[in-house]
Amino acid sequence: MIEVNCTLKNIFDSHCHYDDHAFDEDRHELLGSMLGQNVSYIVHASTDHESALFGISLSEKYPHAYTSVGWHPENLDSLPCDYIEKLEELISANKKVVAIGEIGLDYHYEGYDREKQIEVFSRQIELAIKHSLPIIVHSREATADTMEILRKYRPSGVVHCFGGSFETAREVISLGMYIGFTGVLTFKNAKKAVSALEAVPSDRLLLETDCPYMAPDGYRGKRCDSRMIYRIAEKVASLRNISAQEVIDTTNENACRLFGIHP
Repeated sequence: MIEVNCTLKNIFDSHCHYDDHAFDEDRHELLGSMLGQNVSYIVHASTDHESALFGISLSEKYPHAYTSVGWHPENLDSLPCDYIEKLEELISANKKVVAIGEIGLDYHYEGYDREKQIEVFSRQIELAIKHSLPIIVHSREATADTMEILRKYRPSGVVHCFGGSFETAREVISLGMYIGFTGVLTFKNAKKAVSALEAVPSDRLLLETDCPYMAPDGYRGKRCDSRMIYRIAEKVASLRNISAQEVIDTTNENACRLFGIHP
């Protein structure tokens, strides 16, 4: 387990992947040591049916863990025909399912079926609206189509691991959504992320790790975990001339509001 010098309390990691193989050796040791201590809550971001089952099992084991259910655009080759019905069964089976996600569009690689991605994204948004759940949006190199769909449906939710412009961030906020920032915000070359942050009011800001990926400055090249959010909070604090603990407390309150969690 990596030593993390985190003195801040009340961290809410709004997007993490503890089902990743990077955590196989010490997953439960890590979660057991930090949940309810420095880390108040986590939301597991599902990427397919198996990942959703993992998230539900995690939420049943740990009082401070919650989960989403959904199909990531990179995993649609294994999408069953009855995926909406299966998602509805998962929603009904566990009260700690707090979002539909991680869903969205990813045009990074050649060969992806864009029309299928748009259809599945749209249908999962419709499911979220039907069940009054927020969505967790993944958007990579697909800003125009993502924003067109969000304008059409106007769901509640968060655009996670935000990599867009100041103007896109401002429009996401105007739609009533939240924006999540990862450790990328702390990188020395993160001018675009810092600019986008300027468009995000305090009450629409979420912090996330996307762990085990996106480790912040000071831990780059290492496996990321939820405790490392303190580095992102310190960066936000330095840009807004407030304390890092204030950033942590505000983003905790925001995430609880979005996901319907009542401490």
